[in-house]
Amino acid sequence: MKPKAVFLTEQKYQIPRVYDEKTRARLLELFDLHGDVLSGTDAAEAADAECIFSTWGFPELSESEVRELFPRLKVVFYGAGSVQYFARPLLRCGVRISSAWRANSVPVIEYAAAQIVLAAKGFFLTSRLSRSREGRGRAAELFQKYPGAYRTRVGLIGLGAIGSGVAERLQRDDFEVLAYDPYASEEKAARLGVRLAPLEEMFRTCEVISNHTPNIPATRGMLTGRLFDMMGETATFINTGRGAQVVEDDLIAALKEVPTRSAVLDVTDPEPPEDGSPLYTMENVFLTPHIAGSSGGECARMGEYMLREAERFLAGRPLEHEVTLDMLETMA
Repeated sequence: MKPKAVFLTEQKYQIPRVYDEKTRARLLELFDLHGDVLSGTDAAEAADAECIFSTWGFPELSESEVRELFPRLKVVFYGAGSVQYFARPLLRCGVRISSAWRANSVPVIEYAAAQIVLAAKGFFLTSRLSRSREGRGRAAELFQKYPGAYRTRVGLIGLGAIGSGVAERLQRDDFEVLAYDPYASEEKAARLGVRLAPLEEMFRTCEVISNHTPNIPATRGMLTGRLFDMMGETATFINTGRGAQVVEDDLIAALKEVPTRSAVLDVTDPEPPEDGSPLYTMENVFLTPHIAGSSGGECARMGEYMLREAERFLAGRPLEHEVTLDMLETMA
C-alpha cells in the first residue's frame, strides 16, 4: 500500500512552480497523494498523511497543533530554502524535515558570483554615470581605478553552502578569496582554496565583500560602520544574505562619505526599505527585490530534490538534505 501524502502550503500557487508536471506524476506513482493542495485551514483532510510536500508558505504550527493535526506524520519535504521559522515544533514532535536549501543555493551562487565579477569591473557605478554624455566621460575616468576580475581580492562572509559555492566559482576565475566564518575549519578553507581572515582585514583590503552568513541571532547587526568605514575607494559591498545583518544607517553613512564605494543590495531590513529611505535615491546603491534565490524555471530544481529525497525515504536510505535541531543553530 502506498503511503499517504499531501501538498500543504498557505501559498497554493507555489506548488506547480516547485513541483512541475513531471515531478508530480512521479509522486503519484510513489504515494497515495491527496488531489488538492491543502492549507492550514483544511489540514483536517491531511490527518492520515505520513508525508507532506511543501514549499514557501508552510504554516507555522505549535507542537500541540502538529500532534493534533498530523498524528501519523513522519516527514516533511520542504521544496524551498530556510526552515528556521517553522521547523522546531515539528522536529520536537519527531517529524523529520528535508529541505531543498542546497537546490535553492544554486541560483544564489550564480547570482552572487556574477555580481562580484561586475563589481570588480566597475560595472555598477560606471553604468549609472554613463546615462549622459558628460557622465560617460566621468565613468571612463572612474573605470581606470577598478582592478578587473583577475587576481582581485574578494571577501566572503560565511562559508555555508552558498559561500562555499561562490568560493569555488571564484577560484576557477583566479580571484584571491578571503573568508570569514567562525564555524569553518582551516581544512575546509584549504579545500575551497580560500584564506580565513578577520572581518577587519576583509573590509580593509578586499575590492568586493559579499555577505552569505546565516540569519541567526548571533549575526544580526554584525556589519557596522566600523567595518564599512574601512572599505576602499572603489570597494563594493554585496548582500544576498539577510538585511538584518547590516546596520543600514552605518552603511549609508559610509557610502555617503566615499561616493565611489558601492552597495548591491538584494536584501534589506526592513524589506523593502521604508518610504523615504536614502537607499532608494543614492547613486551608489543598487537595489533588487530579493531575486537571487530560485525563480521561474529554477524553482522546479527544488521539487526535483525533494522527489529524490522521497525516493530515498521510501527505500529506507539516509536523506541527503535532512535538517536537525542542531543544524538550525548555525544554518540560514
